[in-house]
Amino acid sequence: MKHVAPPPNLDHVTPRDKAEILSQALPYIRKYHGKTIVIKYGGNAMTDPALQQDFAEDVVLLKLVGMNPVVVHGGGPQIDEALARIGKKGTFIQGMRVTDEETMGVVEWVLGGEVQQDIVSLINAAGGKAVGLTGFDGGMIRARKLRMQDKDDPSKEHDIGQVGEIESIDPSVVKALQDDAFIPVVSPIGFGASHESFNINADLVAAKLAEVLKAEKLMMLTNTPGVLDKSGQLLTDLTARRIDELFADGTISGGMLPKIAGALDAAKSGVNAVHIIDGRVPHAMLLEILTDQAYGTMIRSH
Repeated sequence: MKHVAPPPNLDHVTPRDKAEILSQALPYIRKYHGKTIVIKYGGNAMTDPALQQDFAEDVVLLKLVGMNPVVVHGGGPQIDEALARIGKKGTFIQGMRVTDEETMGVVEWVLGGEVQQDIVSLINAAGGKAVGLTGFDGGMIRARKLRMQDKDDPSKEHDIGQVGEIESIDPSVVKALQDDAFIPVVSPIGFGASHESFNINADLVAAKLAEVLKAEKLMMLTNTPGVLDKSGQLLTDLTARRIDELFADGTISGGMLPKIAGALDAAKSGVNAVHIIDGRVPHAMLLEILTDQAYGTMIRSH
């Protein structure tokens, strides 16, 4: 049985203050009514029971006030745990998980089964109607094998097994669910030309899905306050040009690379705003969408 945190006690807030808070959210609710918001769910928000609860409530509230949330989730720590249970150690090359056939079986079972169903249950318990999908459903995510160049010697390629890159996304199954009041929860598993499975980076799936759905916003929950400069200060607003500079001087590196690269592609392809927000802050997503306060880094194409 999951631990469910009690709702915060708001007895100290006067009815007038509560009304004020709600009325301030109204312009944002009006502005984003009927719009699609793609949410990449990961990090602490996904493993801390109180934050899981906050996340589920936020998603349900966004749906109830007329927005269309779509959740894409990762699950690296859960995959490592499952591999350890069968006595297999995860191997990584240049930050990417080497995925042989046995590992892919575990990835499918963990992402498309365990993790996905946990998220669906959480959202349903909070009063929503969530439906789990993988890239196979409705032929949604067509992928091909990722060819990974060696970072020091571009003429050399690493074979990392069933890791894919996105060839195309057909969002019709997601649109059909949205129109029917459901909240889609997508696992980042795609299929190849011979219907083989591919494990795909969840940040890239979220970014591409936001692009093809013409989403109003792409929200990426992380374990950091957002994108930080070299001295650890939060950069609240980034343009494409500034991001190129941060890539070049090594400020953005490691796990932030695919996140920012995907975010930038989405911004350049018509997603109005991409937010990288701190998933460790309770209700960070609502605060970002329904207030003027910046709770992370916003990325714009220009």
